[in-house]
Amino acid sequence: MRKLVLKMHMSLDGFVGGPKGEVEWVFHARDDKATAWVVDGLWNAGAHLMGRRTYGDMAAHWPKSTAPYAAPMNQIPKVVFSKTLKQATWTDSRIASGDLVEEVTRLKQEPGKDLLAHGGAGFAQSLVKHGLVDEYQLLIHPVALGSGLRLFPEREQPLKLRLVSATRFDSGAVAHVYRPE
Repeated sequence: MRKLVLKMHMSLDGFVGGPKGEVEWVFHARDDKATAWVVDGLWNAGAHLMGRRTYGDMAAHWPKSTAPYAAPMNQIPKVVFSKTLKQATWTDSRIASGDLVEEVTRLKQEPGKDLLAHGGAGFAQSLVKHGLVDEYQLLIHPVALGSGLRLFPEREQPLKLRLVSATRFDSGAVAHVYRPE
């Protein structure tokens, strides 16, 4: 069975986006090693999963980009989760419009490499809330936003995670990989 890996950029104070979803701050702590870590993770995916808004942003950007992330983003299949999107025009994209838990469970049962989920915050929170995430890849940036969008929704019980690895980059960013206990 394939794992669902959630890859997110996060501020030191736990936000994945500013109050209006701003993410420009993730570009301030880039270096070659951090870029290589992200690109490696992208190539290890059997499919990229994302919500409708993130899909729209990425579909508008990656097909014409020459950035290091462009090739894996364009060449690996994409699944966009949306009840309203009627057509997915980005190469090798399909729409999953059914129940989130059922759709992800079905995708996990397909053969192939692991599934890599990208934000936005709402989509990521839904994956976390339903216990669908098998691994968290969090690139923590040396910035405190003060307020914004959180990855982890409010819970009645703590979500216990086990640190699998931590990689420090010259930019001050640190990649943490966690798995649920």
